[in-house]
Amino acid sequence: MQILIGFLLGIVVGYLAYRVSALSAGGAVAASIVGGVIFGLGGMPWATLLLVFFVSSSLLSRVYKRRKSTLKEKFAKGSQRDYAQVLANGGLGALLVLIHWFNPDQIGLWIAFVGSMAAVNADTWGTELGVLSSSNPRLITSGREVEKGASGGVTFLGYLASVGGALIIGLFAVLFTPGALVVVVAVLGGLTGATVDSILGATVQGIFYCPNCEKETESHPVHHCGTETTYVRGWRWLNNDLVNLFCSLVGAGIAVGFWFLIS
Repeated sequence: MQILIGFLLGIVVGYLAYRVSALSAGGAVAASIVGGVIFGLGGMPWATLLLVFFVSSSLLSRVYKRRKSTLKEKFAKGSQRDYAQVLANGGLGALLVLIHWFNPDQIGLWIAFVGSMAAVNADTWGTELGVLSSSNPRLITSGREVEKGASGGVTFLGYLASVGGALIIGLFAVLFTPGALVVVVAVLGGLTGATVDSILGATVQGIFYCPNCEKETESHPVHHCGTETTYVRGWRWLNNDLVNLFCSLVGAGIAVGFWFLIS
């Protein structure tokens, strides 16, 4: 019954997100599957963290949407998430809950999920609020000033937002795993994952150029304006979705490592 209710809830959430344009059609299908697995197999604890991430990130993507619209040429995708973004942010969580279903006594799997959700939430909050900073970001690897929205660019406001994104996951996780330690590992995992995400964006993520807009962008092979983009630097195959997936992996690993190291 829990599995059935979980998948029904996943479908409802995916449909509602599609209706408010938070997800594309493909994103809604992916979210229904990922959400159904996490809701159905994980129950309330796992479902709560997923919903905190999804609801908060969707709301933040709409904060000052008009101001952010001037930066859309930088990003590969807009605020409407597709199936690849859903899998990049929630795919690891679905895998962890599936393994946990067969190994319910392994608390490390739950802690890994906390770290994963903290990392993707920290990264999303940092991106969505960091671009609103009054000062231009600086490249995380060199400190060189770059344009707003540039991959690997960070701001003080963005880092504060990342702390908040990881912290809120930890605060909800403590409802199911009492003790300050789960909050600590959530923040550590979240910040480390978000930081690694920025480092990858500054170094090896594929970056392209739109000759029509005269802007560097993550979009490939075609820019938002419809113009074909050309390769500039990084690994062509490493797009933002894969960077986000790696962010969640790092967050999960750091959280588990510190949990067993400190506990």
